[in-house]
Amino acid sequence: MEESSVTQRQEESAKIQYGCEHYRRRCKIRAPCCNQIFPCRHCHNEAMSSLSNPKDRHDLVRHEVQHVICSLCDTEQQVARVCSNCGVTMGEYFCEFCKFYDDDTTKKQFHCDECGICRVGGHENFFHCQKCGSCYSVLLRDNHLCVENSMKNHCPICYEYLFDSVKGTAILKCGHTMHMDCSAEMARQNQYRCPICSKSVFDMSRTWEILDAEIEATAMPEEYRYEVKILCNDCNNTSEVFFHIFGHKCCHCNSYNTRRIVPQ
Repeated sequence: MEESSVTQRQEESAKIQYGCEHYRRRCKIRAPCCNQIFPCRHCHNEAMSSLSNPKDRHDLVRHEVQHVICSLCDTEQQVARVCSNCGVTMGEYFCEFCKFYDDDTTKKQFHCDECGICRVGGHENFFHCQKCGSCYSVLLRDNHLCVENSMKNHCPICYEYLFDSVKGTAILKCGHTMHMDCSAEMARQNQYRCPICSKSVFDMSRTWEILDAEIEATAMPEEYRYEVKILCNDCNNTSEVFFHIFGHKCCHCNSYNTRRIVPQ
């Protein structure tokens, strides 16, 4: 009983001492791709992506990890939750498939068989969308525009791969995806178009009303009173409207998210 209490105290102490900026854990991993030891796959990827020779840069495939090193006794061993030498639990959360360890269980980690990786946030709060190919919040069930394998792309703002990113992801009205932080930064920069398809991703009705008023109050000189052909990015319809320096309004959906079609 006394030995068990000592081991428990060691584990509690080790939760604070060991790990990295990404995860608290009591083991390191040996990367099979380069045979080097790192605290986690993110540490490996950051180190490898900064190598001077582009040919040497590479990412670690999490499922290929076979060996871990206990942080308490330095014993290298096959992937397992408990150290084969000192008996310490190397991670309160452990996924044998992903070779993933983490002591911070407040993240509510869970493994999605269909994604093939571990997610955070609690299994009960997510569902797997078969068409989009990823887990989404249950709030989006039957409430989002599906784009096939939309998460298996890079964020159009920061270009980080979205599928296994640790950052939160937003689904835009058009169905394309990006990081929540990147979407918020777009809004701060007054960028309202999807970087991929150019459709409006925010409610622009108030902005369009302001443009209506400004255009009505600002008459164009006689030499600029001619019609132009436009294509609407929001509804994909074409219109012929009078030219105005402030913008051109779609005759079909009333959006100003349009572009002028220049005759060839």
